[in-house]
Amino acid sequence: MSLATLIHRSCQPSPAVSIAQAQALVQVHYGLRGTLTPLGSQQDLNFLLDTGDRRFVLKICHGEYATPELQAQHAALGHLRAKGLPAPDVRVACSGADLLSDTVDGQAIKLRLLDYIEGQPLTRVLHFSAPMLANMGRLCAEVDDALADFDHPGLDRVLQWDPRHAHAMVAQLLPVLADAERRSQVADAAAQALERLAAVAHDLPSQAVHLDITDDNSVWHRDAQRRWQLNGLIDFGDLVRTWRVADLSVTCAALLHHVGGDPFAILPAISAYHARNPLARAEALALWPLVVARAAVLVLSSEQQLSVAPGNDYIGDNIAHEWQIFDVATCVPLDLMEAAILQAVGQPLQPVDLAGCLPLLPDLDATAFQTVDLGVLSEHFIDGNWQQPGIDERLLGAHAQGSSLYGQYRLSRTRIDCATEPETCALHVELSVPAGARVQAPFPGVLRRTADAGLWLVGDGVSLHLWGVESELAADTPLAAGQGLGTSSGALLVQLCRAEEISPPLFASPSRSAAWLALCPSPRPLLGFDCDAPALADPQALLARREASFARSQKHYYEAPPQVERGWRNHLIDMQGRSYLDMLNNVAVLGHGHPRMAAVAARQWSLLNTNSRFHYAGIVEFSERLLALAPPGFDRVFLVNSGTEANDLAIRLAWAASGGRDMLSVLEAYHGWSVATDAISTSIADNPQALSTRPDWVHPVTAPNTYRGAFRGPDSAAGYVRDVEQTLASLVAQHRQVAGFICEPVYGNAGGIALPPGYLEQVYARVRALGGVCIADEVQVGYGRLGEYFWGFEEQGVVPDIITMAKGMGNGQPLGAVITRREIAEALEAEGYFFSSAGGSPVSCQVGMAVLDVMDEERLWDNAREVGGHFKARLQALAARHPLVGAVHGSGFYLGLELVRNRDTLEPATEETALLCQRLRELGIFMQPTGDYLNILKIKPPMVTTRQSVDFFVDCVDKVLCEDI
Repeated sequence: MSLATLIHRSCQPSPAVSIAQAQALVQVHYGLRGTLTPLGSQQDLNFLLDTGDRRFVLKICHGEYATPELQAQHAALGHLRAKGLPAPDVRVACSGADLLSDTVDGQAIKLRLLDYIEGQPLTRVLHFSAPMLANMGRLCAEVDDALADFDHPGLDRVLQWDPRHAHAMVAQLLPVLADAERRSQVADAAAQALERLAAVAHDLPSQAVHLDITDDNSVWHRDAQRRWQLNGLIDFGDLVRTWRVADLSVTCAALLHHVGGDPFAILPAISAYHARNPLARAEALALWPLVVARAAVLVLSSEQQLSVAPGNDYIGDNIAHEWQIFDVATCVPLDLMEAAILQAVGQPLQPVDLAGCLPLLPDLDATAFQTVDLGVLSEHFIDGNWQQPGIDERLLGAHAQGSSLYGQYRLSRTRIDCATEPETCALHVELSVPAGARVQAPFPGVLRRTADAGLWLVGDGVSLHLWGVESELAADTPLAAGQGLGTSSGALLVQLCRAEEISPPLFASPSRSAAWLALCPSPRPLLGFDCDAPALADPQALLARREASFARSQKHYYEAPPQVERGWRNHLIDMQGRSYLDMLNNVAVLGHGHPRMAAVAARQWSLLNTNSRFHYAGIVEFSERLLALAPPGFDRVFLVNSGTEANDLAIRLAWAASGGRDMLSVLEAYHGWSVATDAISTSIADNPQALSTRPDWVHPVTAPNTYRGAFRGPDSAAGYVRDVEQTLASLVAQHRQVAGFICEPVYGNAGGIALPPGYLEQVYARVRALGGVCIADEVQVGYGRLGEYFWGFEEQGVVPDIITMAKGMGNGQPLGAVITRREIAEALEAEGYFFSSAGGSPVSCQVGMAVLDVMDEERLWDNAREVGGHFKARLQALAARHPLVGAVHGSGFYLGLELVRNRDTLEPATEETALLCQRLRELGIFMQPTGDYLNILKIKPPMVTTRQSVDFFVDCVDKVLCEDI
């Protein structure tokens, strides 16, 4: 086929064949009857044929299509199936032929019938995870590897999508764009890409390729874990012999409308391809120019087709996606993507040789420069001062000759409540130097001036960008090495770049930093001192060390967690300066890095820290303050170091006070990790063997879960109380003395579900009537977190016999407490004395009192009520938009969002919840599931959480639920 014929064919509309005419063709040629449903196509006609017993795809194309090229497709399908790849089979007609010719209303057509592959194409999936992107890259590699030894005469054809003809296609179709700005964008992008492609084209290996392995043409299904699994590959209409890497470029281009505008997100696809089918260096260099060229041809072809077939809904629906592909493909410099791709396939750019450069500041003593740490762990940053505008400049300006560090991730660049990565990695060095210091050209080049008052010295293979230089030199002045550029104004910014036409940013996001650092080498050779930031430790290597030394039963969040080393208020910050909204840390009620906590703990450590058997004021003052928070009648405090220890002690107190050993606890609950508290914990999420390993002194009762329990709704208490009564009756019948009943007043492990009204009142009465004591586990729910109530038991209108607490008491300091009445406390004395080393220590007591002071001064209890109320209302609004949202539990800053697949059956959406949490982490939010089915978001943030953070969180949950996780 000639190029002229190609252009003609690429501008044709689809054949004009009605459904009725297509049904007649199927009946005549294949002897089949059934319903026909149009399927999308740009230039052919595709129909889904459903006979009732089988489903097929009827494909109709123009009769001028060469028979060998269609036969090549059929041969390739068989070739792939023989190699174990899922591809459709071709059905033969009644005549025995697999390819037929016919006419419809005078039009010559060719038709074929293929098996229909059940499943789902991924076109409308808004977001692709990194594993899904890798799956697409791996599929492309497997197909290319399988087709490497495939040959057929029909492969040698001229095809509009073959990138070898991209220049002709762009030139021919460019006038179709009426918008002059868009036309210029496409022309410029294509010209740059094709110029780079021409430089390596002669080194690109060729073979048979599918050339359309896209989200549209691969069919998938989700397994039980909601992971995508391949069903088959379809649409071999673009099969051709061309450059092998062209196949990957088509796949990469198609992925660009699934990555939220970030072209770097497709690197997992490239890495997966390379791991399965290694790319030569020329192919790696050609890949992104091919992607850009593909994007240009896509938009031009669709605009052309829409002009000749304005009623083609398939084209109309896809054209917005194709413009999105073009915009994403061209939103970053070609040099940057080239560097990123080379790094992804282990073939990085060679370093720039700067050994012969002269010093940039010849009159200054390089050894006198003091580097200033502006990184995440810098001691210069305290109490959130990194949020102050200009903080870095002030710290640098404190030195006569100060320097920032190249390649350092700056804390001041972090962004809170932000779904995108902040640009934290410094691609330059900032210098504080004496005003008037002479600045010279370190290498020969041509001077240019930039619009932002900078100087740009363009040399051979490297350019120098400077800001803060006062110069009288004219633009386009050629300079020799050592020739003066001007004088410093006092603050100098220095940046190198190896790509002449790029004006790089001063900072890069962590995911792009490696590529940008390759393009913007360190100015160290020009400055004469070490201005490079130390390389960050690999967080995965650190994780491996953790696994090698830290007991594995002590789990960590996420499979590949970021390394978090700093926190501030309700955010945690990783080593690359990204801030994560902390929505699950119920220990740090005051938030992270609170200056009062640091000051109080440091002062008390400088004075004394010992155990509670010594006499000091703090233990008295703290105990008195805790009793003031308890209901009347409570007059004794035990200070311990954790919630586990508090609940363990409460069990011992119940045993001592009652004379019995038998404890009642509710199912689905968690109370701690000690032998006794693990015995009364029944959550199978925390311990899969929980229900089969209870000792005989523990008697679980039905979980009073008003959402998915045996009895539901606000009037369900009676049903659950009957179960308690039956358990107690069984103990009485066995002449066993009940020791007590322990329950969270708000059902924490099940997502903060409120107990049915009247439940605790009735249960407490029945337990007490038999001589038992009632324990309120307030470890998670107490201390004002609920907003409307300080203690969880207040919501039930009851007063327990023993209150246990911990978590937020110390804002992270090991601290817990048991509050009870004198007669219960003294019952333990018959068994000996009790003390906790850390719980009642001077440091713990001072920290505990400081927490109470701050919570009062900063009105955190009010914040839990006010912002928490807004929080719950916003979460409840999600239920109207997303069927996956089953219910919103809890109040204040103790909330749970329960996800279900069916609101009638309440089938838990366990896998969807896990995917949601993982996706939220990508958006800058830490969240984890809870509940026996792990289908509830555990929302227990620091009590300093703001309305802004709440809105950011809910907006992100809304966004992810829209992505069909």
